[in-house]
Amino acid sequence: MVDAVAYGPQDARQLLTLQRSLGAIVVISSASVYSDGAGRTLDEAAETGFPRLPDPISERQSTVEPGHQTYSTRKVALERTLLERAAVPVTVLRPGAISGQGSQHAREWWFVKRVLDRRRRIPLAYRGLSRFHTASVENIAELIRTAAPLAGQQILNIADPVAPTVAEIGCLIAQHLGFAGEIVLLPDINSYPPPVGRTPWSVQFPFVLDTTAATAVGYRPRTRYAETVPAICDWLVNSITNENWRSLIPVLASYPFDLFDYELEDKLSRA
Repeated sequence: MVDAVAYGPQDARQLLTLQRSLGAIVVISSASVYSDGAGRTLDEAAETGFPRLPDPISERQSTVEPGHQTYSTRKVALERTLLERAAVPVTVLRPGAISGQGSQHAREWWFVKRVLDRRRRIPLAYRGLSRFHTASVENIAELIRTAAPLAGQQILNIADPVAPTVAEIGCLIAQHLGFAGEIVLLPDINSYPPPVGRTPWSVQFPFVLDTTAATAVGYRPRTRYAETVPAICDWLVNSITNENWRSLIPVLASYPFDLFDYELEDKLSRA
């Protein structure tokens, strides 16, 4: 049984009621469960400051405590309920920033919409050097295929072979769409979140996953993020518009700030 939408202990209990008829359980958790030595996490970075995590982050890194407070605490509650109570093999996958065609959280739209809107300058916070490790659906599927027959229990990070910078992601998209404008690398600031140039991958410190454990069980990547970008861009251009993007990519639309504050961008450009 592969569960890509399990979200909390109630979903874990549902899977446990079925386990007598299952050979193994694979669930998608999240790399957002990791916390640094000060207890800072992705969920609360805007309030507490961005976490300073190892580069890369292994599965041995500390996590938030299980609970119902945030996305990440619920994911940890899901993980622990399954790992503590399951009588069949369980694999927990912790992906980075998932990407692929059809995603309801298509982060690439941040760039694609600006190109379609004929923006002349696209600003990137933190000099465009942020690395929020991407996880292509093809690679997640390959690790599921590899891990499903495994015995016992394991927690495995899953991400693409290379963690591209925001500037590299922007250049890939710009090249594919024929963007003729300028990508502007804004200077570093000692705060999070940045006021402008804040892409869905813009992190103050690296958030990069160690996938050594996945490799050790036989996983081999099927693709690199750079190879997936053209198809993602084409899907967005052909399917998403200024009128329907909020309904078709609702997770991105739910961000608690304006992703397309062009007035602020122009104001800073003039300054």
